[in-house]
Amino acid sequence: MNNPPTGPFPKADDVCIIIPTKNEQETIASILEGIKFFTDHILVVDGRSDDLTLEEVKNRNVRYVSDNGLGKGDALRIGVANTRQDIIVFLDADGSHEISDIPKLVDPIRRGEADLVVGSRILGGSDELHGTFNKFIRNTGTNFLAVLVNKKWKTALSDIENGFRAISRRAFNAIQLTSQGFTVEQEMVLRCLKHGFRVQEVASHEYERRHGYSKLKTIQGFKFLLHFLKEYLF
Repeated sequence: MNNPPTGPFPKADDVCIIIPTKNEQETIASILEGIKFFTDHILVVDGRSDDLTLEEVKNRNVRYVSDNGLGKGDALRIGVANTRQDIIVFLDADGSHEISDIPKLVDPIRRGEADLVVGSRILGGSDELHGTFNKFIRNTGTNFLAVLVNKKWKTALSDIENGFRAISRRAFNAIQLTSQGFTVEQEMVLRCLKHGFRVQEVASHEYERRHGYSKLKTIQGFKFLLHFLKEYLF
């Protein structure tokens, strides 16, 4: 299970947590309850849910906007455009991320040591990347793309795809993301490196999603690869 913070925790006024959602009524309430310890600046970007997701959000007085129905990349851009904090944390709504790791993502940016910090499932372990053929393919693809990135930019990254990450507003605005779908995560890493921004990672465990099913299909791996090669080569 995800671990909420324990003990007193100073809320961060310079951090906004953006959560893209679509039909996550089973998990969104507990996530919102957990992250309220970190900041009052929380924005849900809803992908036109047809369940009770938005009711759960409204019941907790959390601000929300709707996306354009184009995909996750579009949702992240809409989220950033509707916030003003200097540091942005992206968090999925399926309950798979370790929310107590939010300070680990934010602190290197706040200290001026990084511009983008990704939660690495390779370092922190994952319930989603092992045990089945589909998970094996995803794990292999994640490792392969990280190797290519490290070779070209002389970095030591292990996971460029995880959606749990923090980025400075300055870097996000500068890289001008264009991806509409799930390829936005790899595009964010590649464009940060191209623009000379500092990319780091911290260990963070990924849990099996608590309810429903992943919107990301393994068969989309070819789309990921093609998008990666376009960004990587050009």
